[in-house]
Amino acid sequence: MKLFLTRWLITTIAVAVAANLTGMQYAGPGALITVALLLGIVNALVRPVLLLLSLPFILLSLGLFILVVNALLLWFVAGLVSGFHVAGFGQAFFGALIVSIVNWSLSVFLKTGDSHLKITTCRGNPRSQTLDEQPIKPVQGRVIE
Repeated sequence: MKLFLTRWLITTIAVAVAANLTGMQYAGPGALITVALLLGIVNALVRPVLLLLSLPFILLSLGLFILVVNALLLWFVAGLVSGFHVAGFGQAFFGALIVSIVNWSLSVFLKTGDSHLKITTCRGNPRSQTLDEQPIKPVQGRVIE
């Protein structure tokens, strides 16, 4: 639950930054919070389907068409919230780009990413130790300094 609230807050801040930089109009903080929540829901449910359907365009544009999908989703969400207005596709495009950049940078800064790397090392006789009830196999290699 804490991760969800943190992501929601980050998205709200990202939408507020994008709205102020691109000139999107919003009625108040309630509209920003609502847009952030709906944008998260739409990104979780609709975006994967749109990305799958637009895969040929994404491949032909070397991934740049994802920016168009993000802009369309922001424009769609803005149409659902009465206190939030996006003037056109160009404003939605740059707004979605700013939301993505701010969202990514805040997620890195606050370390809310979903992926992490865990390195496990073993010293001693690897045949005598177990990890999750499975014997650890020795790894052969060289150390690069």
